[in-house]
Amino acid sequence: MMRTLLNRCLFIFLVLVITAACSHVQSPGPSPNLDRILENGVLRVGTAADMPPLNMLNKAGSPMGLDVDLAAYIAGGMGVKLDIVVKPFPDLLPALKAGEVDMVLSGLTITPKRNLDVAFVGPYHITGKALLTKFKSMVAAEDPSKLNSAAFAYTALESSTSAELVETLMPKSRLVTAKNYDDAVAMVLTNKVDALVADYHVCVLSLLRHPNEGLVSLITPFTYEPLGIAMPPGDAQMINWMTNFLDTMRESDELLKLKTKWIEDPSWLAEMK
Repeated sequence: MMRTLLNRCLFIFLVLVITAACSHVQSPGPSPNLDRILENGVLRVGTAADMPPLNMLNKAGSPMGLDVDLAAYIAGGMGVKLDIVVKPFPDLLPALKAGEVDMVLSGLTITPKRNLDVAFVGPYHITGKALLTKFKSMVAAEDPSKLNSAAFAYTALESSTSAELVETLMPKSRLVTAKNYDDAVAMVLTNKVDALVADYHVCVLSLLRHPNEGLVSLITPFTYEPLGIAMPPGDAQMINWMTNFLDTMRESDELLKLKTKWIEDPSWLAEMK
């Protein structure tokens, strides 16, 4: 009996010690970025608006897509209005670092190099690189090294991981970068290059948009590409808020619903510009 009472007292003592210790653990400090967003009542999200089905323009010229819907959820969670800031893909991270946008949501792959400059939350979607071409022999290649030839010319989005992949895995080939995917696909259609290297869903969408042009693509992507939300570095509270919000969307299946809407259901194609 005495030993039981002693054990209980010891347990209570330990709980009190742990509770006291936890009370001194520092929580994320104040966030100037969140304070500014809440004070202004506007969340500025940068996107390229030319990377369907993640982000693109509708016939009215307004941004739409998975990234845009996710940004709307985030703004709603903060209780502020959403301002989609459209910029060319290569200009998005510089805009974040310059404070022109509060975050970037634009099919951005999380890479160690990018993570040295900005913070990332995610991934919110996993994709991979694939080829879009007119040559079936290229997509039939099981080893990417077989695509490394001076006889091949590729296009990829400027400052993208696709361009880095071509430079790394196909250094013998010629790379022609493009400002946007419309220009890149046009190069393939007009035979200015042999293939486009891009995220798998971009290649699949291009097949749907140009069904009579003789285009083919890989059945499965040959790389792993985790897409993340780029955030200002050094802002622990904002990163913590965004991490918890994205986790909630993932666990509640709201994120899955957005993916089903934009990736598995092509009905939105009729709304594209």
